[in-house]
Parts: sequence; C-alpha cells; structure tokens
Amino acid sequence: MRPEDFDFDLPEALIATRPVRPRSAARLLVARGDRLEDRHVRDLPQVLRPGDLLVFNDTRVLPARLSGLRRRPSGQAAVPTPVEITLSRPLPGGGWQVLARPLRRLRPGDHLAFGDALSARVTAVDGGFARLDFDRDGPAFEAALAEVGAMPLPPYIAGRRPPDAADREDYQTVFARRPGAVAAPTAALHFDAPLLAALEARGIGRAVVTLHVGAGTFLPVKVDDIRQHRMHAEWGEVTAAVATAINAARAAGRRVIPVGTTALRLIETAAAHDGRLAPWAGDTDIFIHPGYRFRATDALMTNFHLPRSTLMMLVAALMGQERIRRIYAHAVAAGYRFFSYGDASLLIPPAADGA
Repeated sequence: MRPEDFDFDLPEALIATRPVRPRSAARLLVARGDRLEDRHVRDLPQVLRPGDLLVFNDTRVLPARLSGLRRRPSGQAAVPTPVEITLSRPLPGGGWQVLARPLRRLRPGDHLAFGDALSARVTAVDGGFARLDFDRDGPAFEAALAEVGAMPLPPYIAGRRPPDAADREDYQTVFARRPGAVAAPTAALHFDAPLLAALEARGIGRAVVTLHVGAGTFLPVKVDDIRQHRMHAEWGEVTAAVATAINAARAAGRRVIPVGTTALRLIETAAAHDGRLAPWAGDTDIFIHPGYRFRATDALMTNFHLPRSTLMMLVAALMGQERIRRIYAHAVAAGYRFFSYGDASLLIPPAADGA
C-alpha cells in the first residue's frame, strides 16, 4: 500500500479555520456501513444506543508554540537570530523534544530566550527534532508557557491565520484536565455541557483516558510502502477503572466507541489479543492501517482527516478503503468542513451496527 492509495481531492474552501458555535452545532456524517445520514453532533443521544460507551481523551493542550531569539554559547560572537519552537513531547529524565524553525541553524549549546519569562538550552539536534532543557519545570514551566506561548494550531490553520485569544478556549476540550498535549483530540472539541448531560440522561456511558498528542501527528508519510512508516511515540494512560469499564461493556455486548483517533489508538495499545484491557501507562507508537484487526473498538467518532495521512489509513482500516472513499466523497460533495475545527463523522462498521 502506498500513500497515494489514501489520497483525495479537497477544495480549499472546505478547510475550517474556526469552529462553529455552539460546539455541538457541528455537522455529523453518520456512516452505518454503507448507509450515510447527514446529522449534527447534538443528535448523538438519538443516534447512539443506550449502553454505548464513549471513550474520551482528557489531555490538555499546552500553549506550545514559542517565538524567541537564538544566541550562541558565551564567547562566540553572533547576532541573535529569530527562532520558532513547537513542543513535541517531554523526554524521560527532563527536557523536551521540539520542532524548530530553522532547525538546521541550531547547535548544541545554543541559548534560546522566549521573552523574559522562559529560556532554554539546546542539548541535541537529531532526526528532524531538537532537544531543549528549559530553565524551569512543573507549575513554573506551565505558568511561563501561559505567558509567552501560543496555541499550536495545525499547519493548515496556522498557514491561513495566526493563533489568537479565541483559540485558547476553542482548541481545548471542555473536559481537558491533564496538561501535556501539543495538539487537541479534535473530535472531542464538539462536546459541551448540555450534550454531555443529554448523553448521560440517555444512558450512554463515558470513560476517560489520557494520551498526550505530540506534534508528530502532523508529520507526513514519506515512505513508498506505508508499512515502513514509523509513528512518533506519545505518552498515554488507561487506569484500572477505565479498563474495568471497557471490559464490562464488551462482556455485556455493548459498543465501545472512542471519540477521536487518539483515544482509539490508546485503547488498542492497551488491549490484549482477546480485546481485554488491563491498566496501562507508557509510550505508544501504534500505527493502524488496513489489515489491522481491532481488539477493543467497535465504532469511532472522528473529524475528517488530511489526504495521505496516517489518520486516513486508520479510518480505512476500520471501515474499508472503498467504503471510506465513498464516505469522504459524500462529505466533500455535501460541503462538510474538514480537519481540526471542522465537522465530525461517526463511523460504524457493519458488524457493529447490527444490520
């Protein structure tokens, strides 16, 4: 399989640069196998079944995009030059892996200053990333980021407009709790308090996992054979209570439906071959593409993804390549809004629809 097998034509006008308001007013394309229905996210309590278990990701997005000045180590004469940093993931033992522009000019020992609130030292440059050690950590680091950082909007939005104050709320789920992500679990952006209450009243369950989404989620597939692609690792956790809830739902024949590909990738990582979950925490680099056998996932709510992306490969694995082509062709023809601030789909394979 090649990246072009997951390509499609997308009119630029369908790329959303702002979310709709209220959140649950976004459109929802419900795909029950080959049957397509145009709905809205607020319709989920009627679309889903009582007893279904939705799995959310409670990661909190950091204002991870930083603009600063680079200086050479003491004693090396050089004019300070601008640098832009996007945090990618925290590293064991301290420090951060980051994307940098211009990366090729960074050297170990360089000093980076981001205003008066935050500074860092470059400790390594390798494999398309740099490693930085910041001058503070913990709550002090998060406070400095809040002061000098900007929300790390995806390239297809940031290329059209700069981040602003509205993104501090818009690019964060209403239940975001654990700081650490540098990209949002975007399917969950559609949920607000009234919708969550309506789902609960309908008897639709809710479980919460954590996967800190890294900047590597936006990196393209550059190999000819997609099976040679390697995902960047991201840290996640499935607690004992969540593992028990998912196992109980599956044992009772109730559907487990991740909200977003991040929640799906995490529970699939934590699931054994028989589909049972145990408590799990650590780094996952799972890459799901056609041919993958899903262990714990029955259906998926997700936004519409970039052509040739690993996420297109994931949804094709769930629904089948020809079926996902038809779903995306319908979405384009019907004017659905694409990507992080766009509309959503509910993908239900025939086996999970009971049809």
